[in-house]
Amino acid sequence: MSKKVKRVLATGTFDLLHPGHLCYLTEAKKLGDELIVLVARDCMVKHKPAPIIPEEQRVEMVSALKMVDRAILGSDRDMFEPLFEIRPDVIALGYDQHFDEVWLAGELEKRGINAEVVRITSMREGAECSSRGVVQKVIEKRAKA
Repeated sequence: MSKKVKRVLATGTFDLLHPGHLCYLTEAKKLGDELIVLVARDCMVKHKPAPIIPEEQRVEMVSALKMVDRAILGSDRDMFEPLFEIRPDVIALGYDQHFDEVWLAGELEKRGINAEVVRITSMREGAECSSRGVVQKVIEKRAKA
């Protein structure tokens, strides 16, 4: 009898890869056997400025990370749509992702998606560990140049 693979889903924009992303994905991988990363489509990013790096290139970059088993683009219509195919056992949220765990769990239940929602609380310290921090450092350094 074969063992069921515990599938973990992590999501994000991953516009400017930084050490914070590595921490998030490393911790997410520890929650199961397989880590699938859903990279947000450009048109679905509404909670922050539009991505700089094209979505296809962001998927390519995330796919190259050793802890990631597979990276795919999300839906351009409904963020829940890919979950019916992925069928995650766990959905790992980053410490600073804008999702409310209770709301997300309720939305999953409404759709018949049986996945545990886990907030990753580990984080890397420093401005270079968030996309906003990286952008701010670039602006500051360029202003001094």
